[in-house]
Amino acid sequence: MQRVPRLLALPLLLVVTGQAHAQAPTDAAGSKPVAVVNGVAIPPIYAEFLRHSRAARGQSAETLTDSNIRDALVVAELLAQEAQRVGLDKDPRLLALIEFQRKELLGRAILEDHLRKNPISEEVVRAEYNKAKERAGGSEYRVRHILVPTEKDARDIIARIKTRKAKFEDLAKRHSQDPSGENGGDLGWVAPSGLVSEFAEAMTKLKKGQLADEPVQTRFGWHVIRLDDVRPLQFPTYEEARERIVQQLQQVAARNFVRELSTRAKVE
Repeated sequence: MQRVPRLLALPLLLVVTGQAHAQAPTDAAGSKPVAVVNGVAIPPIYAEFLRHSRAARGQSAETLTDSNIRDALVVAELLAQEAQRVGLDKDPRLLALIEFQRKELLGRAILEDHLRKNPISEEVVRAEYNKAKERAGGSEYRVRHILVPTEKDARDIIARIKTRKAKFEDLAKRHSQDPSGENGGDLGWVAPSGLVSEFAEAMTKLKKGQLADEPVQTRFGWHVIRLDDVRPLQFPTYEEARERIVQQLQQVAARNFVRELSTRAKVE
C-alpha cells in the first residue's frame, strides 16, 4: 500500500487547545478524557495528535509515554485557560495567527486527500525507476576537478600540471572556486546523470588516471578535469528506490494539483 504523509502534528497546541473548547473533536462514544482541567475535558484525540507530532520530530520514546503526553496536555490546557482569562484569546494578531494556522492545516489536509484519492500506480513508479536507471548508465567515476573563472586560468593550470610544476591536488586547494577544492578537487564517486552535460561528456571520454587536455566550460565556469578511477555502477534495486520515487512523484502530483487550482482561481 502506498503511504501518504500523515497530518497529525498540532501546531500552536497551547493556543488551539484553549480556543477550541466549544468545537473540541469527539472520539468514539464513551471514550474517557485524557484529563479534566477545571471542568474542561481533554479528548483522547489530542493525545494522538501530540504523540504523532513528537514522534515525527524524532523525540525520545520517554516523551511518548502516556504519562508524559498527559502532563504536556494538562500544561497546554492550563496555559490556554489562563490566556483566555486575561483576554489574549481576543488579541487580533493572535486570532489572525490561529486562522492562518487553520488554513495551513486545511491546505495540507486537502493535499493528502488528493494524493490518497489519486495514488501513484505501480506501473508509473516502475517506469520512473527504469528511466532513472537508464540515465545513470552502467559506470560511476571517481573524478577531480578545478573550477576557475576564465579559460586562461584553466589552461595555465593544465600546463603547470603537465610540466609537473605543481600537483593537481595542490592547485585545486589554492585555486578552485568549488568547495571540493579543499579536498584536492575530489568529487568522490559520481554518475554522469548527476553532473551537467558538458562536464559529464568530457569525463566519460577520459581513461583512468588521465587529465583532460582541454578545459571544459559549464554555467559554473571553466573546469580542469582528471579521472582517477572507474567502476561498475551499483544502482539501487527497485525495492530500495521505490519509496523515494513515490515521494518524488507525489511532490510532482501535489505541485500539479496546486497549479490546476491556480488556473481556475481569480487572484487579484
